[in-house]
Amino acid sequence: MQLARSHMAQFVGIANYEAAGGAVMRDLFELDDGGWLLDPTLLDRLVIKKLQAKAKTLRAEGWKWIAVAPDFPYGHTAGLRQLDGQTVDLTDEERASRDALQAELDRLEQQYADADKLPDTVDQRLGEIETALAAFEERPAVYDPTEAARAGVFVSIDRAAIIGSNEATSVRKMSRLSSVESDGGDAPAASEPPGIARRAVISIGTNGHADPQSEPEEDDGLKPLSERLITELTAHRTLALRDAVAKDPNVAFAAVLHALCIGTFYRMSSGTCLEISAKSATFSTQAPGLADSASAKPIEARHQQGAKQLPKDENGLWQALVGFDGDSQAALFAHCASLSVNAVHEPWNRGPRRLAHADTVARAVNLDMAAAGWTPTVDNYLGRVPKARILEAVREAKGEASAQLIDHLKKPEMAKEAERLLASTRWVPEPLRTPEANRTGPDVQVEGDVEGLPAFLGEGDDEEADEQAVSDPEEPQQHTVAAE
Repeated sequence: MQLARSHMAQFVGIANYEAAGGAVMRDLFELDDGGWLLDPTLLDRLVIKKLQAKAKTLRAEGWKWIAVAPDFPYGHTAGLRQLDGQTVDLTDEERASRDALQAELDRLEQQYADADKLPDTVDQRLGEIETALAAFEERPAVYDPTEAARAGVFVSIDRAAIIGSNEATSVRKMSRLSSVESDGGDAPAASEPPGIARRAVISIGTNGHADPQSEPEEDDGLKPLSERLITELTAHRTLALRDAVAKDPNVAFAAVLHALCIGTFYRMSSGTCLEISAKSATFSTQAPGLADSASAKPIEARHQQGAKQLPKDENGLWQALVGFDGDSQAALFAHCASLSVNAVHEPWNRGPRRLAHADTVARAVNLDMAAAGWTPTVDNYLGRVPKARILEAVREAKGEASAQLIDHLKKPEMAKEAERLLASTRWVPEPLRTPEANRTGPDVQVEGDVEGLPAFLGEGDDEEADEQAVSDPEEPQQHTVAAE
C-alpha cells in the first residue's frame, strides 16, 4: 500500500489513480492523510507513464540517453558532471506579465501591511502571485547539441511532486567521456546511461507481485525492525553525520587520523566508519641498501615511537588520539600519510598523473635527494649504466675536462673513479631530481676544474694533462691505469 500523501501518489493525483481503476482505503474515524492506495502496481505504472511523457518532450533535444524512474538512489550522479545550459530569456509579453504581477504583489502587501489577519481571498491571491513569479525565475535552459549528443537526462519526481530538473543534465567526466560517446551517428532517443540507468530505474511490479517498497505485514507483537528499514534509517543518519563532521574540522581531522592509525598500526581492521584507507606500497624491486638508507632509518624510528604512544588494543585508540595535543596529532597524521606515498616508477602502471603529483609533493617539501643522503656509487648507479652515462654524470658535475681524464678507462675502473669524483658534488641522476621551473639540472663546476682528482690524474701541469687526454683518448698505453 501507498499513502495518499506520498510523493508518487501526489505526482499522479488521486483522481487520476481512481479513474484508472485504483482503489483507495479510507478510515472515517482516524487521521489517515487521505487514505491508502491499494494497488501499488497501478500507481507505479501511472508514475512511469507520466514521466515518460516528460521524457518524450526531451528526446527531440538529441540527448544520448534518458533515464526514467520515480526516484534514483543517492549518489547516482557520482562520476558525472553538470552541463551548463543557456537560460532562455523572457519574451516581451512574459516580462510585462511578470512586472504586472510584481506590482500587484507590492500593492497588496502594502495595503495589508498593518492587518492582523489577511482575508482568505487576499491570502489565496498572494499565494497565486508568488507561485507565478517563481515560475518566471525557473527558466528553461538550452544546451549545446554537440554536448547533448554525448550526455543524458535523469527524469524523476522531486518531493514536491514536480518533475525534477535540478539534476536533469549530467554528463560523464571527461576522463570517461569515451564510454558514452556515440559512434558518429545520431544519439539514441532513449537509451540507458551506461552503468547508471540499469541499476537506477525502478521496475514496475507485475503478475500480482507485491510492491517491492512495502514492508511485510506484522502482527501486534513487538518484533525487530526489518533489515531494509534499518538500512534506510541509517542512510539518513549517515548523511546527517557527514554534514555534522563537515562542520567540525577538529573531529574530522581526528576521525581521519583514527582511520589512518588503524590501517598503519593495527592492520586488517575495520574499526572505523570512514571509508578511508592508506595503502603502503611494497617495493617489488629492492634497491641496494634501501633498508639501511638515510631515509629508512628515521621512518622506522617514527613508526616505533608512534606504536609506543598508542594503546595495544584499537578499542582505546579514539580516546588516546583525542587526548593528544595538536602537535602530537599532526606528527602522527604526517607519519601515517607519508607511508602511503608511492612515487616508484612501475612499468605496469604508466599513468603520468601519479608521478606528476609526486613531483608536486616533492616541490612542496623541497625534496633534495643529495641532502637526503643519496650519493652515486658503483653499486647503486655507476656500475649499472653504460660508460656514456658515467661520463655524462662526471661531465655535468665536474666539467668536460674531468670527464676526459677518465674516458679511456675500462668500465669497472671508470665507475670506481667516477664514484670518487662525484662524492662531494651533490649530483643525482634525472629520476631523483625534483623538477623546478628555474632549475634544469645539478650545479655544474667550471670546465677544467680538476680539484679532487687522484694523484696519478692530477699531478703535473694541468694543461699538459688536458692536452694528453684530448690528443688520443683511444690509446690507453699513453695513460697510467688506476690500480685496484
